[in-house]
Amino acid sequence: MHRPVRPVLVVVAHGSRDPRHAATVHALVRRVRSLRPGLRVETGFLDFNIPSVAGVLESLAAEGVRDVVALPLLLTRAFHAKADIPAVLREAPPQLRIRQAEVLGPSPLLLSALERRLYEAGLTPEGKPSTGVVLASAGSTDPEAIAVIAEIAREWRHTGWCAVRPAFASASLPRTEDAVRELRALGCARVAVAPYVLAPGFLPDRIARGATEADADVLADVLGPAPEVARVVLERFDEARVPTLAALGA
Repeated sequence: MHRPVRPVLVVVAHGSRDPRHAATVHALVRRVRSLRPGLRVETGFLDFNIPSVAGVLESLAAEGVRDVVALPLLLTRAFHAKADIPAVLREAPPQLRIRQAEVLGPSPLLLSALERRLYEAGLTPEGKPSTGVVLASAGSTDPEAIAVIAEIAREWRHTGWCAVRPAFASASLPRTEDAVRELRALGCARVAVAPYVLAPGFLPDRIARGATEADADVLADVLGPAPEVARVVLERFDEARVPTLAALGA
């Protein structure tokens, strides 16, 4: 019996003029590869960086690859996941069988990654009851994406924090600095800002400026190549390839 051919995982990143963005994406992909050495993982960017998603797909087709899982390196299902990425995939070489995986969030593993970053920045689990947290995301004009961030904040609050408030660097309100001040007014002894973003760049820098402006006690790093994020990437890959495995009797 022939073993089924495992699809190639193509991680689809947004891209940025900020070189820290691509460096962080590549670090995350290296961690994904380290967790599953037998899996081929390629990286393509929608904009600003190379290789492009289209270029990666063309190269794979030229090699004779047939099965691809395209995984949006995004935390919410907003415009890029619903429009940009499907449009690029529709233009791929016809011999490729492409499945688009779900975005990374929401996931309990991402909450664990957020807490990892907060503890790395100086908080302790013992300090949770007296600490308010700003869940600071990039922001979106998509109501579904905004609702997801608000729900994550509500869910995270129930794990023991004094309070959790969502904030947005663009498109939506409140801003990070306003959420920090709200938590102060609620009486939280400490206020921490947890960027719910994957890589550094313009909007994460805006989150950091807001935290500094409002005198937050702690500013965590971006999620980046946290091991929990790499595990979510592999979870989404496995979920997307299940129909292929079923069809092959694997």
